Amino acid sequence: MTAQPSSDKSTDKVTADFWFDPICPWAWMTSRWMLEVEKVRPVQVRWHVMSLAVLNEDRLDELPEQYREGMKQAWGPVRVAIAAQQKHGDEVLGRLYTALGTRIHNEGQGPTREVVAAALEEVGLSASLLDYMDSDAYDKELRASHQEGIEKVGQDVGTPVIAVPGPDGEQIAFFGPVVTPAPKGEAAARLWDGTLLVAGTPGFYELKRTRTQDPIFD
Repeated sequence: MTAQPSSDKSTDKVTADFWFDPICPWAWMTSRWMLEVEKVRPVQVRWHVMSLAVLNEDRLDELPEQYREGMKQAWGPVRVAIAAQQKHGDEVLGRLYTALGTRIHNEGQGPTREVVAAALEEVGLSASLLDYMDSDAYDKELRASHQEGIEKVGQDVGTPVIAVPGPDGEQIAFFGPVVTPAPKGEAAARLWDGTLLVAGTPGFYELKRTRTQDPIFD
C-alpha cells in the first residue's frame, strides 16, 4: 500500500500546492473540489498561478481560431492575479480566484475588465490592479510561477497542477483530476484518497477517458 504524504507537523495538515489559470473551467471545477477536500481531510491548499497563454504561446498557429482568441483574453485575469499576489501576499490569491471564478464560470460573465473590477472590489483590493490586465510588469513572476508548476508534470498537460509532499520527502505532482460536478463531502474525500494512491504509485502516468459532459457549475 502506498504511504500517505507527510504532513506539516506545525499544523498537522498536508500542504497541497495548486496551480491554476482563472479562465480554465476545468481547473475551476478541481479547485472547488479541493475546497471540499480541506473540509474532510487534513489538507491546506496553497494557491499559485500558471498561464494557458504562456503554455500555448509557441503553438498558437496549431490551435483553432476560437481557442487562439481565448488565449488573448487569458492574459488579463492571470496578470491581475499575479500582481495582487506580488503586492499583497499569497493570502489574497485564493480569495481573488474564488471571486474571479464565480463570475467567469458560475455566472458565465467571461474574463472581462468589468468582471475583474468586481472581483477586486469584492475581496477589498484596489481597482488600480486593473491596470495590470494590459501590463507585462509582472510577467517575469508569472512565467516563473507557471514554470514551477509545469515542470512538475511536463509540457503536455495544462491546468490545474497539484503537488503534495510524498513519503520520501519528494513531491507527488499530477495534472487534474478533471471532474464534473465537483464532488462534495465523503465523495470528495474518496476522490482525494484515490488520486493520491494512483499518483503516488511509481511509474504511474495516466488514467483517462473521453469527456462526455461540460463543466457543471453549482
